[in-house]
Amino acid sequence: MLPNRRPLNPEHQLTHLPMSGIIRNRLKLLFQLLVGLVATHTLILWAAEPLTLPESIWLAMTTLTTVGFGDLAPTTVIGRISTIALMYVTGITLLTLIISDYIEYRFYRRERILTGRWRYDMKNHVLIINTPRRGGEQYFMRIATQLRSVPGYESVPIMILTQQYPTGLPPELRDIGLVHYHGTGASEADLKAVHAGLARHILVLALDETDPGSDSYTFDIAHRLSELNLAGKTTVECVRDDNRQRFRSIGIRSTIRPVRTYPEIMVRAVVSPGTEKVLEDLFNYEQDHPHRYDLTLDDLIWSDIVSALIRHGIGTALAYIDDNENVVCHPEPNEEVEGKGLIVLVKSSETPDVSVVEEALERYRQFLEKWHTMHEPPANPEAPR
Repeated sequence: MLPNRRPLNPEHQLTHLPMSGIIRNRLKLLFQLLVGLVATHTLILWAAEPLTLPESIWLAMTTLTTVGFGDLAPTTVIGRISTIALMYVTGITLLTLIISDYIEYRFYRRERILTGRWRYDMKNHVLIINTPRRGGEQYFMRIATQLRSVPGYESVPIMILTQQYPTGLPPELRDIGLVHYHGTGASEADLKAVHAGLARHILVLALDETDPGSDSYTFDIAHRLSELNLAGKTTVECVRDDNRQRFRSIGIRSTIRPVRTYPEIMVRAVVSPGTEKVLEDLFNYEQDHPHRYDLTLDDLIWSDIVSALIRHGIGTALAYIDDNENVVCHPEPNEEVEGKGLIVLVKSSETPDVSVVEEALERYRQFLEKWHTMHEPPANPEAPR
């Protein structure tokens, strides 16, 4: 699968902007007049000329398009007057107006797309609200690539609601199929314009991941989404941990810290709610953290090591370091481990010493020896010597 595969061609989407509606309505009226004109001229030719109905249609169309094959031509006075009045003057003029309006509509549409004022008829899309103050382009590229690498999200449309990019998205974002709308998540009208109610997921980014004051603006957007009954599909970034309860109180689905260098946390929060909490834990020293223990491993299988550490309340074994300093993550349960270190997820407030880990492994060895002794078959005294 190509990570930058374009999922949606915005050129086929319709819009509801007033100006485009005026142009489209005018095009529709002109086209109806042209069809009526061709039908009228066809009927006149059919009645006045020695032509069949298909021949009359053929002559009317070749005259309208100024092709003029010369295989058929009006010969009567009525037929020629009708051709001059209806086709040469009115019909060709209408066709020119239709082409001109269509070109105008295309230019207007392109200008609205570039400036973020085109209303895409989207649904089941991922809506991202706000743009990071620094490195927005790189962040959007990485989060789009990561999101589309998840099964089921390979072709998900992604829309950005932002007041940035007034002259258009950077080419690298357009090339991977991202589109944007110029507005703010604090406006109900803008949320309706991006079809927030039909979105699959809504992500609200912190404007500045280093400024706790940006939480106020984020909360304003989150509260607006809650009023629209969209909090259950919304994930927000919160700079200050003590503000998280405010977001939970209005029903926000997930709240995470803004980590610009690791957008995978946001992706996990979207596609697998709850796993982002584990990832966040790995990035701080407040609750749990992975710790390296240097010790000799030579006679236990991986499942025994995991069981020993859990039984003694030490933590969860994540990986081991082999004799070549390679970190082996998630080895096979029945694989005999030989190495010189362990990486264990432990409590930050009470990180055990390496001697505690060694003692736990030794006790587990003794437990295994007793268990095997108890389950060995008894010797048969009557067996022949």
